[in-house]
Amino acid sequence: MTLVLGLTGGIATGKSTADKFFQKKQIPIIDCDLLAHQLMEPGEVLWQEIKDVFGPAYLKADHSIDRKKLGQLVFNNPQELARLNQLTHKWIYRKIQERIAAAKKAQVPLIVVDAPTLYESGGQEYCDQVLVIALPAELQLKRLMARNNLSQDQALARINSQMPLTKKIAQANYVVFNTGTIEELKSKLEEVLLKIEAEV
Repeated sequence: MTLVLGLTGGIATGKSTADKFFQKKQIPIIDCDLLAHQLMEPGEVLWQEIKDVFGPAYLKADHSIDRKKLGQLVFNNPQELARLNQLTHKWIYRKIQERIAAAKKAQVPLIVVDAPTLYESGGQEYCDQVLVIALPAELQLKRLMARNNLSQDQALARINSQMPLTKKIAQANYVVFNTGTIEELKSKLEEVLLKIEAEV
């Protein structure tokens, strides 16, 4: 049996650190952001759809998608964000389903699906359990501003484009608050992993 663990949270809450923890444990990870990047490569079907919907103005000189420019558009416009999500989610979840099927065929005990917008996109349907990495709102804002060199307004626009963390926490099987050091986060993740492995 393969247990599919959804990993989500808010922007800048520590999902990447959690990914590294699971990778060190030799647990396969399906990274939705990485899948999105691959699907947006020039010539790929998603690249073509984004070009058709948003126009060539959102391409760089080398024809790759100008992710920064597209981000500025969608994070300040919920309708445009919904349009982009409608395009990306269908292709990403096709890939996710393929990877999950392969893991089950190989009888991998545990696989992690890292999806920042897991709940927003309905991705929890493909998962047996969900782990949320959370932060208090003030600390999340501070970390995002520092990490991405954003103004407070820019950072808030990105945070507010996602489902509130409180709603994600309410639906999760496991919640880890990443308020301390990286080592403290790893220790909390170790505890969660022990609980999950007891069920697999």
